Amino acid sequence: MKSILKLFTLIILFIAVSCSTKNEFTLENEAVARIINVSTDGHLFTSEIFNKIAGKKLMPKDKEEFRLRISQGTHIEGSDLVLSSEDFKFIKVLKEDSNSLGFLLKNKEHLMEVEVYYEVGKDDFYIHKYLNIKSTKPVTIERIDIESLSLEDIYQPYQIKQITSQGVAEWRPGLGQPLYGSESATFFGIEFPAADNYVENKKGYCGYLWGKEIKANEIYTSHKAVIGVGDDSEYIQETFYNYIDRIRIRPLRLQVQYNSWFDFYSGVNKEKFNQSVSKVHLELVNKRGVDPLKAYVIDDGWQDVSADWSDKVWKVNSKFDADFSTSFENVQLADSKLGIWMSPGCLFGGEPAVPQLKEQGFETMGKWMSMAGPKYMQLLEDRMLELTNKGVNYFKLDGIFGHLNTREFELHGDRYGIPYMPQLGTDGLAASDPLLNDSKFDELKTYYLVAGTERLMELFRKQHAVDPNVYVVISNGAYLSPWWLMYIDAVWMINAGDAAGGSNRTEELVYRDGVYYDTWQKENTQFPINSVFNHEPKKVTSGESPEEFSQYLWMNLSRGTGFVELYIKTQELSESDWDVLAKGLKWVKTAFPYFKRAKMHGGSPKESEVYGYTGWNEDGGFISFHNPSSLPQTYRVKLDRKLGLMEGKNKYVVSSPLENATEFVQTEYLYGSEVEILLKPREVKILDFR
Repeated sequence: MKSILKLFTLIILFIAVSCSTKNEFTLENEAVARIINVSTDGHLFTSEIFNKIAGKKLMPKDKEEFRLRISQGTHIEGSDLVLSSEDFKFIKVLKEDSNSLGFLLKNKEHLMEVEVYYEVGKDDFYIHKYLNIKSTKPVTIERIDIESLSLEDIYQPYQIKQITSQGVAEWRPGLGQPLYGSESATFFGIEFPAADNYVENKKGYCGYLWGKEIKANEIYTSHKAVIGVGDDSEYIQETFYNYIDRIRIRPLRLQVQYNSWFDFYSGVNKEKFNQSVSKVHLELVNKRGVDPLKAYVIDDGWQDVSADWSDKVWKVNSKFDADFSTSFENVQLADSKLGIWMSPGCLFGGEPAVPQLKEQGFETMGKWMSMAGPKYMQLLEDRMLELTNKGVNYFKLDGIFGHLNTREFELHGDRYGIPYMPQLGTDGLAASDPLLNDSKFDELKTYYLVAGTERLMELFRKQHAVDPNVYVVISNGAYLSPWWLMYIDAVWMINAGDAAGGSNRTEELVYRDGVYYDTWQKENTQFPINSVFNHEPKKVTSGESPEEFSQYLWMNLSRGTGFVELYIKTQELSESDWDVLAKGLKWVKTAFPYFKRAKMHGGSPKESEVYGYTGWNEDGGFISFHNPSSLPQTYRVKLDRKLGLMEGKNKYVVSSPLENATEFVQTEYLYGSEVEILLKPREVKILDFR
C-alpha cells in the first residue's frame, strides 16, 4: 500500500512539474498577436499569427522560425551550410513582458547561439523580430532569413530582379520590397533597404545577403523583420504605406525649392546663383505671396576636383566662397536654407577627382569610388556632417551605385567583408563590365549593394543627429525601397532622365508619366509616390500660353510628391509664367495634405489612354486627368476606397484651380458615385473635392 501511495505521489509531482514548464508564449496588443511555441523536442516556432483587425489567423505550415546560410569557405554553389531554427535547441526564456519576448537557442555542433527577440508597441499594428547571433569560433554568414514562413496566402507583389551593370533604364534590383498576404491582410519584410524578400513554393523568406564574418564570441544583431496587419487584403498596400509613414526618419514634408541646374548647368557661380535666389524670391514670395522656398540649391559646378582631397573631399572651387558664406547670406535674406548637389560615388562632375584618390590609396572601383570603402566613406561622412553642421539643409546625392545607363560593383571587396567568388570568373572583369549583367553574378553584386547601403545608413543616421530637419534625396544609382525612408526623405524614381523628352508639353508628360505607369502600375513597385524625386517641373523658355503651362504644371504637381524642385531659367520667365508658377505652388500647399495617400489611376500614357493621379484624406481630395491622345475621350471614375477615399464621408463639393472645368464647379458628389469627364485632345483637368 505504501509503495502504491509513493508511486501515486511521484506521478502527481511529475505531472505538476510538467505542467509548470511553459511551452507557449503570446505577444499581442489590440491589433495583432503572435503565438510562439517550444516543441516537445525543444525547438522554437511560431504556431499562429492573428490579425485581430480583420479577424484572420495565419497558421505556418512548418516549424522553421529563421534560417542562416553559413559559408564553408569554398564559395561553390550548394556548398554552404544552411542552419534553421530546427537545428537549435531551446535553452531558456531571456525576456517576457507586455511588449517583448526573448529566447536563447543553441547549436552545440557548430558552437553557435541565437537569441530571438519579438517586440510590439501598445498602439502598433505590426510586430518586430530580430536575432542576436554569436559563435565561439569565427563564422561567415552569407545570408540571414529572420523570417521563414510557410503560409498559404503569402505572395510577392514585385518580382523583377534586374541588377545590371550596363543598360539604359535597366536598373531594377528588387531589393527592399515587401511581401503581402492575399487573404490575411498582412505584410512582411525587413527594415533594411537592401533586404531580399521573396516567395518560393508558398514560403516567404524575409532576409538579406550579408557575407561578412562574425568574430569569435562577437554578437551580431540583425536588422529587424516586421509583420503587420490591416483590415482588408485588397487594401494592404494602403496599410503598408501607413506603416512606412510611421517609421520614416522625418515626417513627410512639402519641400518646395529652386535648383540651379537648368539655369546654369555646371557654369554656376556665386554671382549667378545669388542673382537667381533674389529673382525667385522677388517674383514668387514678395510679389505674389508664395511661402518662402525651403531651399535654394547649388547643383553640379561648385566642387574643386583639381584640389587634393586626401584630407577633405568635396572642396569648394574659386567660383564660390570656401565656406559658401555669400550664398548662405543670400538664402537667409530669402528666408530660406542652402542646399547643395554632391555625388557620393564621384560620378558626373566628381569623376575627375577619382584618379588622384586612387593613387592616394582610397577605394575605387572602375571610374568611381566604392560606397563600401572605409577610408573614402569616412572622408565623405566627415565632409557631409561638416556641411550639415555649417547649415547646409538640403543634399541632392546624385550617383550612388551608378546612374541611368551604367552601374559599378565591387568585385574583390574582401578588405571590407564582400565575398570573393573566383568560381564565377570575375578575374579581369571591370566594375561595370557588360558581362556582369548575367544573373549568375547577382549575389556577388548584391553583397556590394548591401555593404554600401549599410555604410550610407550609418552616415544618414549621424547626419540626422546633427540636423533633425535636414532634407536628403538619393538620386541616380539609388533603388526604390520604401525602407530608405527610415534614413532619407525622397528617392529618385529610377529609370528616367533628368529632362522629360518631347517636342511639346504633352510629350513631356507622356514620357515622365509613362515611367510612373511602368514603375507603379505594371511592375507593381511598393514605394509611396509622395516621396519620389522626378526632376520636374521644368520651365526654361517662355512663349507658351498660360493655359498650356498651367496644364503641364498642375499635371506635374498632381503626381503627389512632396518634393517639388523648380528647374527654371529665372531670367527667361515672363510675368505670366511667374503668375502661373505662383498659383501652382499655392495650390500644391493646399493639396499637400492629400499627398500622403497619392496614387496613379487610369490607363497607360504611352498608349494614349486617359490617366491621372489622386489623393485623399478625411477632409477631401483631388483628381487629375490627362488625355494624351489627339482625339477627345470620355473617362469615368468611381469615388470609393479603391480610388483612395476614406469610407464614411458622405458629400463632397467640387472646385478646380484651372479654367477648363467650370462644368464641375460647385457640383456635389456622394461617396460611391461616379464622375464622368470629357477631355479634349491633350487636355489636363484638375478637380478638387472638399
